[in-house]
Amino acid sequence: MTEHVTSSRGDTIGYDRRGEGPAVVFVAGAGPFRAIDPQTTETAELLAERGFTTVVHDRVGRADSFREGRVDLTDELAAVSALIDIAGGRAALCGHSSGCAIALRAAAEGLPVDRLVLFEAPLDPAADGVPEWTAELYRLLDAGDRPGAVSHYMKDIPLEVLEGLRASPLWEPFVAHAESLRADAQALEWAMSAPHRELFGTLDVPTLLVVGEDTFDEMPAAAASLAAALPDATRAEVAGAQHSWEPRAMADLLTDVLRTR
Repeated sequence: MTEHVTSSRGDTIGYDRRGEGPAVVFVAGAGPFRAIDPQTTETAELLAERGFTTVVHDRVGRADSFREGRVDLTDELAAVSALIDIAGGRAALCGHSSGCAIALRAAAEGLPVDRLVLFEAPLDPAADGVPEWTAELYRLLDAGDRPGAVSHYMKDIPLEVLEGLRASPLWEPFVAHAESLRADAQALEWAMSAPHRELFGTLDVPTLLVVGEDTFDEMPAAAASLAAALPDATRAEVAGAQHSWEPRAMADLLTDVLRTR
């Protein structure tokens, strides 16, 4: 059953809370919300059965957390803070894709984060053109061109995949939620603004960098860079493909990791 909490920024956040025990807050990447993200829901359900509190929310500007107007990274961090609070005051953050950058920023800002689990953070240090890419996204959003903003954000995915999305029932909510992409872009821009060792070298939060068994070349490269930069980091591989994890395998990995803290 959906519950709601109001963040310090005044946003109403819809979320599902399950189980009792050490807390895990999941942070989705660009696009997903609970109704179309069964892999995260199933993972959270499995963890709740194993003695954890899990929280899965709709990001600010999406679905049950929808509102009009500009959505910044500050708003999303306030939402994460509110969710950690309702989960018991401290939590592990499990980020997916650009949600990894949001989770990293939350830890860097001093939120009460016990551990980070980052699945396929798109932070390959060899990538270039990030400031130009984010600037164009902000221009499109500021101009009110939501379809253009979604298309621009996804410009690096295969054309046939993008065309399939445009023809699918998901296109309408993705466009309606386009403003939420601003927070993803701001987090990615920050996480790529300097060498990873410079940005994260003092972030003393135990961190697990995870990639799927079948993934894109840049994901292991990003995980290697982050693992080398963070003071307390390890790496793992989990069953998964095409930038997604297999829920039971991810739940098994999270159970092992979170019970060691």
